[in-house]
Parts: sequence; structure tokens; C-alpha cells
Amino acid sequence: MNDRPPIGSTASEFRYAAPALGKGLDILEVLANSPHGLTLKALADTMGRTVSEIFRMTVTLQQRGYVAIDENDRYSLTLKMLELSHRQQPLKSLVATATPLMRELAGRAYQSCHLSVYHDGQLLVVAQVDAPGPFTMGAKVGALAKLSDSASGTILLAFRDEAERTRMLAAQIRIHGELETDAAQLLRQIEDARKNATITWPSRRIRGATDISRPVFGIDQEVIAALTVPYIERLDRPQSPSIPDVEAQVREIAARLSELMCYTGHNGLQ
Repeated sequence: MNDRPPIGSTASEFRYAAPALGKGLDILEVLANSPHGLTLKALADTMGRTVSEIFRMTVTLQQRGYVAIDENDRYSLTLKMLELSHRQQPLKSLVATATPLMRELAGRAYQSCHLSVYHDGQLLVVAQVDAPGPFTMGAKVGALAKLSDSASGTILLAFRDEAERTRMLAAQIRIHGELETDAAQLLRQIEDARKNATITWPSRRIRGATDISRPVFGIDQEVIAALTVPYIERLDRPQSPSIPDVEAQVREIAARLSELMCYTGHNGLQ
């Protein structure tokens, strides 16, 4: 038997560890950072283990539906962990409460919209509604993104205290490497977002799109999510609402959702 401390653990922590469980979690964490998947050999090399050490655990995770293998023998994560997270009551409640309001927003704005939360150093899309009509473009549920280069992520950073914001960015750096955004510029963006309780800026992912994002608050004035519309000018529907119109709609829906999530404070939501 060749068990060793899980990735990132200390010797003292390992005394109380369950080695098999730690090995399985290492597999999931490595695959979470490998968007194109890994072969069994590449997975073992990344973990610093041999193929024989991880083979049975990987097969078990595949049989339980946590990982999948493609035609090139590359393993990747499925959406099962996302499915499990949605069963967790606070998130399930947020998504269930937000979905009808998001449908209303999409219908009024004639734009897609999505809801994102902070998860372990990254932005996680937990709900999305398509724009009405035959054509639409929007984020996928389960998509992960950097906090520092998105409107949603900047909103989530803006309403945390300095210590928590530092921890969130440090977690992002561990996953994605050093920040691509200048630190002073990022701080200005965060301060502006907090002051105005909104962001409207050119999308960093879709040329020609404008991201409009507002915070959603919960109990104790804590920001719990960001509601975002990636606004795209509809040439097929010239009577569609303008950016200022959609800004007002996002502000209204975010405020209504915050009230439903038991928010009672005053952070410029109106």
C-alpha cells in the first residue's frame, strides 16, 4: 500500500485523513482544472502517482457518474457534482426563487440572463434563461469563470470585505495563475461596482456584447449572487429595449429577488 497525504495537505492533517477518500478527491480536483480531460497516465502523472494507484478509484468514480471517458480515453468531470450542489437547500432555494423572475426579465428585455455565485475561487453559473425568439446566446449552467475579468465576478468581489476579497482572489490565483488584470485597475472597478451597485461594460468574452450585472443580496446584507444580462443588439428586432432600459429591468429584478431572499438592507438596490 502506497498511500500519501492528499494534494495540499500537511503531515499533521494526514494523521486524521482517509487515504482512499483523499485520493478520489484529488482525482476530482485535478480533472476540475483540466478542461479538455486527461488520459489515465496524464492524470496519474499530474497527481504524482502511478496508474495502478488510481485505476480502481477512477473506475469507481466513472461507475458512479462523477467522471466520464471519451473515445480518446480521456477522463473528464460530469455535471454530477453540480447536480448534487443544486440539491443543497440554500442554492436550490436561490435557483428556484430566481428562475421565474429571470424568465420575466428575459421576456421583457428580449435578452438571455444568468445567475452566478462564488465557488472555491471561481465564478459558477447556477441558472440561465434564454432570450425569446429563434436565436439566443448565453452562459451555460455549470460554467466556471475567473472572478477578476467578468462583470458577475467583479460584482461578487465588490460586496465582500477586504479580507474575504483577498481570500477569493488568492483562491483564483491558485487555480488560474496570476491575475491578468492590473491590480490597481481591478480595485477601481471593484470600488465603482460597490458605489453604484451595478456594472455595465463591454463583455470580455463576446465582441459586441455589453454585460449588465447587479448584486443579489440575502440575509444580513450578504451578497449571494450576481444577476447578469449579456446584452446583444438585436438587428432582427429593432424595437427591443435599449441598454438603459435593460439596466433598469435588471435593477428591478435583482431588487425583487433580494427581497424574496430575505434581504432588508439598503445597498443602493433601488
